[in-house]
Amino acid sequence: MKILVVEDEPDLLRVLSQALRESGYAVDEAADGEEGLFKAKAWEYDAVILDLLLPKLNGWYVLQQLRK
Repeated sequence: MKILVVEDEPDLLRVLSQALRESGYAVDEAADGEEGLFKAKAWEYDAVILDLLLPKLNGWYVLQQLRK
């Protein structure tokens, strides 16, 4: 299972990604909404963990774009 984690807090991003990898998931990371939206559109993911309060593009906007 491939997961995208979009989180702007570096420590939380690191901990979430590490825990998911240790559980056997393939994990990609994005540190802001713009990068997260780009990755989510460029590659296929089984799940996206999306922070709502992100720099550049907020999580609500990213979600809205992904649902189109």
